[in-house]
Amino acid sequence: MDAWQPLDERTFLADLGKGEFALAVTSSPPARASADAAGTSRPQGSVGPTGQTANGSSDAPGGAAGSAVTWERVNLGFVSAYILVRGGEAAIVDTGVEGSADEIEASLARVGLTWAAVGHLVLTHHHRDHAGSAADVMDRAPDVAGYAGAEDIPVISVPRPLAAVGDGDAVFGLRIVTTPGHTAGSISVLDPAAGLLVAGDAMRTDDGRPVLPPPQATADMDEAKRSIVKLGGLAFETLLVGHGEPLVGGASSAVAALGAG
Repeated sequence: MDAWQPLDERTFLADLGKGEFALAVTSSPPARASADAAGTSRPQGSVGPTGQTANGSSDAPGGAAGSAVTWERVNLGFVSAYILVRGGEAAIVDTGVEGSADEIEASLARVGLTWAAVGHLVLTHHHRDHAGSAADVMDRAPDVAGYAGAEDIPVISVPRPLAAVGDGDAVFGLRIVTTPGHTAGSISVLDPAAGLLVAGDAMRTDDGRPVLPPPQATADMDEAKRSIVKLGGLAFETLLVGHGEPLVGGASSAVAALGAG
């Protein structure tokens, strides 16, 4: 991969629209697989005071697979990744641009965890600002299992095969929701116990409300709008997105309103 230089969101999106960010294929896409909700046994860490529940409190998660996750935002400037923690084990959703692994590691440390606690990596879509550090994350967390939408897997560069997931699949007790439009294989992640949705670029937030994804970086806007309607029919209170601030409280109603607009 060519050396990457930092760029702002406007430049990234403009270049993305020109097709300049195709990624190398390292393996054929595997057959679609559903992950065990409980995951495998891994070294357990403790959750520090920055771990947030869906309502923003600092309670640590319980150990049961059905308990609510806590979440930690990895703020990478114009894009965010997220760490979801349950029972001392972590799932990372998206990885930011290339070179973001150190910041993800620092965020793990803030909640009292190390790479040994990371059992799952979910990539909401293939764009480089979300999957750019996927290979580094998989190298640093050697036992991590990776997942993405089937249509996006061929253009994600990682050292080990990703499992294709979609509607009806579960990862780490999280429900996978297919949300195509921004890319053909875009997915979102729902934790029903926490009332938490991680939507990737299915939408953004702006001024405290959800808004449409950027048209210049969205493959099919009509399909993206249908995915927003789909998400608005789910029950969740907190919305975490790749671009914009988290929306805590009344999130599903706000998404439903966007879908009806």
